[in-house]
Amino acid sequence: MIVIPGILGTELINPKTGETVWPSAFRTSQEGLPISPDLASNRDDLVPGKIVETVRLARVLPEVYVYRDLLEALRHYAGYRNGDWENPPVDGYQDTYYVFAYDWRQDNVKNARELVRRLERLKTKLGRPDLRFNVVAHSMGGLIARYAAMYGDADLPAGDGPIQPTWRGAAHINKIVMIGVPNEGSADAFATLVEGYSITEGLRRRVPLLNKLTKEDAVRTPSVFQLMPHPDAVKFLDENLQPLQIDLYDPATWKQYGWGAIFSPDFRRRYGELDVYLAATLRRARRFQQALDSVEGSNSPVTLLAIGGDCEETLNSPVILRDAKQNRWLTLIKPREYRTSTGVKISKKQSI
Repeated sequence: MIVIPGILGTELINPKTGETVWPSAFRTSQEGLPISPDLASNRDDLVPGKIVETVRLARVLPEVYVYRDLLEALRHYAGYRNGDWENPPVDGYQDTYYVFAYDWRQDNVKNARELVRRLERLKTKLGRPDLRFNVVAHSMGGLIARYAAMYGDADLPAGDGPIQPTWRGAAHINKIVMIGVPNEGSADAFATLVEGYSITEGLRRRVPLLNKLTKEDAVRTPSVFQLMPHPDAVKFLDENLQPLQIDLYDPATWKQYGWGAIFSPDFRRRYGELDVYLAATLRRARRFQQALDSVEGSNSPVTLLAIGGDCEETLNSPVILRDAKQNRWLTLIKPREYRTSTGVKISKKQSI
């Protein structure tokens, strides 16, 4: 079995200093991934560590279970043991789980291709060339697993033409159990790009000490763009709560509404080629989603099983309206009350 955590679910380590950059209660001196239009070259020195089982960000805060319960269930109730990718046990092809820890900031296709390569090497070490693994994947990890199954070690094809699944990854993957996987994307990812994300409060109140994924961090993170709602699932409302036609993957739309850190004056003073970078990142995200949405018949050689979330309220339709006093566009994301120029009152329930 292969266990794949979601975004934020793997430690990020500075190998030069040994510092655990993520998760951590304090901001690190690390700036984040470089920003350039050559997306493949945007790398830094951080490497993935272990899966995040528990987090205690400060002495005064309780320990938070992340993937501890899942792994404990596999070990103590399902009879699995934790396997070492590099030194698997002789019988590591049965009753063994392997955690695919990865740099969750990077492009999902890059991580999917790395998953396929690691599965190939593991099968060689086990002496089982025909072995197929079952995958348990959470959140974004499910998208990585799906791409790996559908396309194997292949990159996204160039251009804008149709993408046809080859299912080359089916040689390594038997079943994918998807736990809370945003297969059609998530509006919360868009909100993170616009306002950042706090590990303690989600999209609500910010705790400065623990606000570890700022909007500046998010805009450097290609995987967050790839988690946005797919083009056919995008929903925006105007000030009268009527649907708006928004192309979320057009850089001109982001410029029009001033979304994210990329259009803040300070950020633009510090970095060049931001417009080209945004266009390349949005294009890559759209292409990734097209690859996942491509369906070849109804018979998949890989069984896909979906387990839903816990029915918490999540952002569905951001509201865009014009602030006449400040002569600028507002995008309402966080639940709050706002009375529009036409007298429509947007309440908590209407804005989520």
